Amino acid sequence: MDYTHLGRTGLRVSRLCLGTMNFGPHTEETDAHQIMDVAHEQGINFFDTANVYGWGENRGRTEEIIGSWFARGGNRREKTVIATKLYGDMGDWPNEGKLSALNIRRSVEASLRRLQTDYIDLYQMHHIDRATPWEEIWQAMEVLVAQGKIVYVGSSNFAGWHIAQAQEAARARNFLGLTSEQSLYNLMERSLELEVLPAAEHYGLGVIPWSPLHGGLLGGVLRKEREGVRRASGRAAETLAVKREQLQAYEDFAAELGHEPGDVALAWLLTRPGVTAPIVGPRTLEQLHAAVRALDVELDQKTLARLDEIFPGHRTAPEDYAW
Repeated sequence: MDYTHLGRTGLRVSRLCLGTMNFGPHTEETDAHQIMDVAHEQGINFFDTANVYGWGENRGRTEEIIGSWFARGGNRREKTVIATKLYGDMGDWPNEGKLSALNIRRSVEASLRRLQTDYIDLYQMHHIDRATPWEEIWQAMEVLVAQGKIVYVGSSNFAGWHIAQAQEAARARNFLGLTSEQSLYNLMERSLELEVLPAAEHYGLGVIPWSPLHGGLLGGVLRKEREGVRRASGRAAETLAVKREQLQAYEDFAAELGHEPGDVALAWLLTRPGVTAPIVGPRTLEQLHAAVRALDVELDQKTLARLDEIFPGHRTAPEDYAW
């Protein structure tokens, strides 16, 4: 396993991040524990979760599963860089969501209890809160850092100008501010290249892409459809109807390379400037092993150029659409 620094920090994390969103809703606790053990065996030390995972009435369940795994000992907690998030509503009462200082205080305490730990390595804002001023947010985060309850702060689903706004407010307070941005980024969805990636690079944020296979569409969906293994539904089916020709060209090219389509998609992300670690969210051990396999895939410049032809990207704004 290769390791890299999270943005401009001294924190070293694995080039793959274990996403845990399936733990609880789709993966039972025993199987989730096994996946996390194998992730450690493979050298993955970076795990991502959120307080809302488990969803609906089971919000918080995923953090509880991770916490029970930590409680088994064996230096599981010490070996793990644990990232969690807040923002989503954890109840129906006022102040049980968003980024008010009150909710930040309550949410971190609740996550610490569920995770059975006394500190969180990376505490991420799951979404921008346009109603709460940065002075309030940063003051609350500063208190948590001073108390030793969190170490680093990250963002998720922020626009480029949100990153700039947050960092300038933090700089005025002599605070480290954001260290990472977690956002949707893959071969099919490259809007990040317009402004978010340039902002992240400018301010020294590590980029943590979620949905690296675009909901499975980059994982060989057409072949699986032909084999009767999988049939896309909902939003994925709508996207597939529009992008079928593009995806067929991609799967044909992956076959020419001698790699699985999902391996190529992950390997491509690992070549992107500013990308720290794509988040892989396995439901099974087999899916985890497949993700790790992508670390051995090397893509040369000719291959990268062909991928750009199939899935055109963006130049930095404004040159992408103006002079």
